[in-house]
Amino acid sequence: MAKLVFGMNQSLDGYVDHMAFAPSPTLFRHFIEEAQGQAGSVYGTELGLIDEYRIYLHPVVLGHGKPYFAGPRPPLRLMANDRIGQDVIRLTYVPA
Repeated sequence: MAKLVFGMNQSLDGYVDHMAFAPSPTLFRHFIEEAQGQAGSVYGTELGLIDEYRIYLHPVVLGHGKPYFAGPRPPLRLMANDRIGQDVIRLTYVPA
């Protein structure tokens, strides 16, 4: 079965820029391997079409900041977490 994927790099101020946030070589190889099985991409959060969220975090201590989801937080259940390279954590969530 084909997998449809939506991905983006987003800074803390909400700016999306694929050039300013170059991944480490380890993370870049990970993204290449992930993309090999993708058939396309889709925008479908509001329609309930998302069956899995994969959030890649570069942990930084700020004290406070903008929430990842605007508005009410969707009910999610953490399914997995793993470390990629030295400084990235991948969190995998599914709708609860």
